[in-house]
Amino acid sequence: MTELPIWDENETLEFVSLVAGQQSFCIEITQIREIRRWTPVTSLPYAEASVLGVMNLRGAVIPIMDLAVKLGLPSSEPSERDVVIVVSVNSRTIGLLVESVAEIVTVKGGDIRETPAIARGEGTKSIIGLVSLDEDMSRVLDLSQLLPAQVEEVA
Repeated sequence: MTELPIWDENETLEFVSLVAGQQSFCIEITQIREIRRWTPVTSLPYAEASVLGVMNLRGAVIPIMDLAVKLGLPSSEPSERDVVIVVSVNSRTIGLLVESVAEIVTVKGGDIRETPAIARGEGTKSIIGLVSLDEDMSRVLDLSQLLPAQVEEVA
């Protein structure tokens, strides 16, 4: 089983729920800098498959990754309906392309469930818990595990 981060059972946490690869995920709101509409990016030759290119964000050039591809899920061609979530992870700024952002979810630390150990691979380390959303479950992402150290903001 994936070991849960140490969240106080009574601690109130806020997550932004989103859809990537037609699957539900959520990211701690403290890691999100902004949410933007999709705009075309400048592609980079020889970049890994999940890197769509770079975007100029108020003078800073940031990489834009397709979250679905990064998680090993099917991708679709980016469209104007897609969203880029700009996140800060370990002092790096990265944009994540997702299909949609649904809502802000407030949960107690004790309500986050452990992820069963039924899958193998590096991507499973980035899913650190499950949150109930009505009749669905959403996977809690640990962006520090998901995003490789070599992807850095280009200034």
